[in-house]
Amino acid sequence: MQPSPTGDTVRAPLTRRLARLMSWFGGARRWWSLAVGAAIVAAITEPLMPALLKPLLDRGFTRGQLALWMVPAAIVGLFAVRGLAQFVSQYALARIANDGMQRLRRVLFERLLAAELALFSRQSASALSNTVVYEVQTGSMLLVQALLGLTRDGFTLIALLFYLVYLNWKLTLIVGVLVPGVAWIMKVLSKRLYHLTRLGQTATDDLAYVVEENVLAHRMVRLHGAEAGQTQRFERLSQTLNRLAVKSTIASAAMTPLTQLLASVALSVVVMIALWQSNEQGLTVGGFVAYITAMLMLIAPIRRLADMANPITRGLAALERGVALIDEVASETGGGFERERAEGRIELRGVQVRYRGDDEAPALDGVSISIAPGEVVAFVGPSGSGKTTLVNLLPRFVLPTAGQVLLDGEELASWRLGSLRAQFAMVSQDVVMLNDTLAANVALGAVVDRARVERCVDAANLSEHVAGLPQGIDTVLGHNATQLSGGQRQRLAIARALYKDAPILLLDEATSALDTGSERLVQEALQRLMQGRTTLIVAHRLSTIQHADRIVVMERGRIAEQGSHAQLMALDGLYARLQTRAVVTTPAGQTPTI
Repeated sequence: MQPSPTGDTVRAPLTRRLARLMSWFGGARRWWSLAVGAAIVAAITEPLMPALLKPLLDRGFTRGQLALWMVPAAIVGLFAVRGLAQFVSQYALARIANDGMQRLRRVLFERLLAAELALFSRQSASALSNTVVYEVQTGSMLLVQALLGLTRDGFTLIALLFYLVYLNWKLTLIVGVLVPGVAWIMKVLSKRLYHLTRLGQTATDDLAYVVEENVLAHRMVRLHGAEAGQTQRFERLSQTLNRLAVKSTIASAAMTPLTQLLASVALSVVVMIALWQSNEQGLTVGGFVAYITAMLMLIAPIRRLADMANPITRGLAALERGVALIDEVASETGGGFERERAEGRIELRGVQVRYRGDDEAPALDGVSISIAPGEVVAFVGPSGSGKTTLVNLLPRFVLPTAGQVLLDGEELASWRLGSLRAQFAMVSQDVVMLNDTLAANVALGAVVDRARVERCVDAANLSEHVAGLPQGIDTVLGHNATQLSGGQRQRLAIARALYKDAPILLLDEATSALDTGSERLVQEALQRLMQGRTTLIVAHRLSTIQHADRIVVMERGRIAEQGSHAQLMALDGLYARLQTRAVVTTPAGQTPTI
């Protein structure tokens, strides 16, 4: 579920919510000063245009009263000053938006990298990437551009009102009827826009998730002929998003005609009274035209200010979503203990792990085991017996509900996370590669040493394939290295583990999805990788586990039996039954799995 602003945040006044975001966009004070100063200069030029009309009409058509060049020169100069001021203001606010967006994105990405792992089970990758990349960008641009317009049109409105008061304060009082009416319209429609924007964000996430699922599962969808059903699912969510977009458009579009209607009523009354005053009190033609022109010029900033509700609402909703992710997502925590290289002594004391509360059976239930430095221990058992959960405890990808997990006599919670995870290398059946060069993927997290990369690739039985790549180890692998075969990707993961040179190795079904030929190459590479390291193996294939120092048989989250292959076969327990079943059901020429 995507983080969203709390109820208190949504109910908070607009000024308070804007102030909360200024920690990201308010740091560049010189740019804000430049933007606001230029906006004030541009605003001051607005009433100067009708002010020029008054002397032009009253004296400009009388010979000798005004020089012929004075008014045209003033008009050109006026537009030049206003254009320069608007350019400076827009440039300064663009700098503010881009710098603030970059800071917010960086903090969001850093928070994702350090977030508790439960976040990634609660939220989809598409929702998180949408928040970090698109929501922040959209929100920053909309909000800062809206603030630019708010500043420019707000000062313009004030400048024009001051000029109208100077010309005729009695008539200007009528303009006051616009203020409460426009404020009420903006308040009501802004609340509705914010609500619809939040619903639209959720609908966008749901739609993006359907696309993400179908991209990841494209083979399975086609194999099962599920295209029509997925199209209907996509269409249903698209229609929901479309309906919300239409409602948002209605709410946004209603502001302009309503505010213009109020403005037209006020303008009509002002024109009528001004005409009466010109007859009764001798108002000059220049004064009348100047007042009506300034009055007409009020309509544009009022209309634009009414339109500000839409971008401000959308920008706030988008940015508050990112800030909510920062505020609500907890970071992983660790202690202060560090060690450059662990001995590799592992101990579990009465460890219990529950994933879904007290009603569900625990994934691990009171597991206690000690593993000596350099020992190779294989964990086997039926699916769901807790093997992978046990292995994931060590780098703290899973936290124990009860009990203790110790490395070199220190409880894992007391280790600094970076130091703890530096002690482990992992090879699993689900190989993940970044869209980067082969060398960068092998040296992931470390400086690339080309000679060392090539040695690791050679030790992983991958040098022949790498030699045939267009740029060798500098070849970009693409999305998750999908152009490589399963065996090649697995050997690349082994090369990565070799490069890391960690004292403890975790193998989570590293050969379960490979054919016999690929398995042989991977097994050879794994034997090199395991030398001199404490190794924990989660595997089904007999060739991987028979030569382990110890085999631990798991069942329903507990250790059912343990010993060497020969000891467990002589015991004739669960391990022997799994072995017998695996050999009986394995086709000729294939490696038995349990």
